[in-house]
Amino acid sequence: LELGQLQLCFLIPFQDGETEVHHRPKRGWVWNQFFVLEEHMGPDPQYVGKLHSNSDKGDGSVKYILTGEGAGTIFIIDDTTGDIHSTKSLDREQKTHYVLHAQSEFIIKVQDINDNAPKFTDGPYIVTVPEMSDMGTSVLQVTATDADDPTYGNSARVVYSILQGQPYFSVDPKTGVIRTALHNMDREAREHYSVVIQAKDMAGQVGGLSGSTTVNITLSDVNDNPPRFPQKHYQLYVPESAQVGSAVGKIKANDADTGSNADMKYTIINGDGIGVFSISTDKETREGILSLKKPLNYEKKKSYTLNIEGANTHLDFRFSHLGPFKDVTMLKIIVGDVDEPPLFSMPSYVMDVHENEKIGTVVGTVAAQDPDSANSLVRYFIDHHAEDDRFFNIDANTGTIKTAKVLDREETPWYNITVAASEKDNPSLLSHVAVGIRVLDVNDNPPELAKEYDIIVCENSKPGQVIHTISATDKDDFANGPRFHFFLDEGLALNPNFTLKDNEDNTASILTRRRRFSRTIQDVYYLPIMISDGGIPSLSSSSTLTIRVCACERDGRVRTCHAEAFLSSAGLSTGALIAILLCVLILLAIVVLFITLRRSKKEPLIISEEDVRENVVTYDDEGGGEEDTEAFDITALRNPSAAEELKYRRDVRPEVMFTPRHQPSSALDSIDVQEFIKQRLAEADLDPSVPPYDSLQTYAYEGHRSEAGSISSLDSATTHSDQDYNYLGDWGPEFKKLAELYGELESERTS
Repeated sequence: LELGQLQLCFLIPFQDGETEVHHRPKRGWVWNQFFVLEEHMGPDPQYVGKLHSNSDKGDGSVKYILTGEGAGTIFIIDDTTGDIHSTKSLDREQKTHYVLHAQSEFIIKVQDINDNAPKFTDGPYIVTVPEMSDMGTSVLQVTATDADDPTYGNSARVVYSILQGQPYFSVDPKTGVIRTALHNMDREAREHYSVVIQAKDMAGQVGGLSGSTTVNITLSDVNDNPPRFPQKHYQLYVPESAQVGSAVGKIKANDADTGSNADMKYTIINGDGIGVFSISTDKETREGILSLKKPLNYEKKKSYTLNIEGANTHLDFRFSHLGPFKDVTMLKIIVGDVDEPPLFSMPSYVMDVHENEKIGTVVGTVAAQDPDSANSLVRYFIDHHAEDDRFFNIDANTGTIKTAKVLDREETPWYNITVAASEKDNPSLLSHVAVGIRVLDVNDNPPELAKEYDIIVCENSKPGQVIHTISATDKDDFANGPRFHFFLDEGLALNPNFTLKDNEDNTASILTRRRRFSRTIQDVYYLPIMISDGGIPSLSSSSTLTIRVCACERDGRVRTCHAEAFLSSAGLSTGALIAILLCVLILLAIVVLFITLRRSKKEPLIISEEDVRENVVTYDDEGGGEEDTEAFDITALRNPSAAEELKYRRDVRPEVMFTPRHQPSSALDSIDVQEFIKQRLAEADLDPSVPPYDSLQTYAYEGHRSEAGSISSLDSATTHSDQDYNYLGDWGPEFKKLAELYGELESERTS
């Protein structure tokens, strides 16, 4: 790179003219050049001068740059030619000269050579094209890039060619577009192709560099193949025992296409079995599933013929000339003979029998026969399952059904039984039929009142007044009792108080026969009646109606009946009775509350107070002194030996005297305290000299052979003791406190 620098000086003279001053270069590459301009030049850009470098050959490799005062604003330079122009008018009185610097830049270009091969950046490629496409159908455009300079020579000029994949595909040498090269390429013949494309620079000339890529082309399917059955005739064996609705066979037409192009539908277009069989299509396997619509019978028809069609469901009309896209085959079905169970003459039976018929009465007959040509004998039986009560029997040979018990329509009006039939030679083959037995009604139940009636009559009733309406029911069928008759028993004397009127609509009315009734004289009346039905023969029953006499208001509303009427006659209303009862209940509650409070206020005999240091039981009871030995025998609490004799209560005189038990002193010395207390408890329970209320008996037992001796004061009533209890302090802190306490008590007693 060469760099030149030039210093320019612009002078503005007083007169027209141009002065150019030349100086020698100071360092061989710096010049001073003067330009003289006239002031007040026009506003348009004015040519000032031109810079030129010896290295400038006019190819744009040299660039001129102007810097300094007014560069770019007042003076501009063409960076390619070096021409300098002024952009506005100059005034010498404002500025007499301008100093600018000019520079030139030299651009050196590196000349390119072919050292980079073309590359396919996106390969390898995977692409699909429909089969049967026209020749020249575009498949894919590939592009290779070359890093060489495309503006210099042919180093980056790439052409494309096909190395592998002919004659099926071709490539455009300039654009890289791959196209089909054959007509009607068939996927079913070949589906996958591997095409190798080459890109070569230098416009494909010798010595150029090249790169290649692989394009994997798959032919996608179109519906260009119709379905075809492998055979024109098929034969299928179906046993006559096949169940209706079950699949009995399969058939399939082959289609070379795939996916939805191979979908098809099967139909039965004609044949004598079109009403016996049906066909459906399995979408997964594309098979025709043949099913049975009606039962088969080998004895009636031994074979059927069906014409089955298989057709594509998705058609491509571009290839309709390759059709038709359906095929037909003939299927012959052979019915196989199977040993079948007996066949009943009817799908179900309904029979009638009257109730109360004797055991063994014929109800009806079922019939079945062997449908096979052998015509084996048939045996019948009733399938009772888990039924315990068997009301019917059947003749095993004739199928006649008879009663096994006396039937009652009112209990069970209808029976459902199942009769089974089997071949005598093959009992495992069974057929069943439902038999419904209706029990017919006979008039065997008399009518009775529909319910228990509560009939009342007011004291102020009038003669002929209807006081109640009754109705009746009958357990028998409507045909044996649609009409009830109500009447009074003619065998009884005429009732002077009430009468009965049949309303002839299965109801009857109770009427009074006299004026006014008094519940103080008679509060209940009884009216016997008779009810008969309309059956043949007619049955009747008798009932007794209870009629109560009540006090009523003038409008007929019942005010009171029975015992309340007597209180009302005494002048006490219902409200007054309720008030009296409430007062009694309140008084009883007050008495109970008072007794409860009195009992709760009694103080206990012994009040316990817990102390952290000692467990002291205190009681407040003032005795009669030491000389009072009659209030209670204290020796009974001292030792079991003092309780040899049975002591009786002094406030109760015993009626029976018991012989006291005497025990030797040696036995008393070794007696168990627990056993002693149990004996005293038993004596207290069995003592008949005291009332049966609870009592409290307290016993104390003083042990023997104690090293410390007795610390009880029970014997202090008769003797004085000067014993020293200080030795108890050697047993521990608690005994030391006890010794101090007894010492204080002894000193107080002595004083």
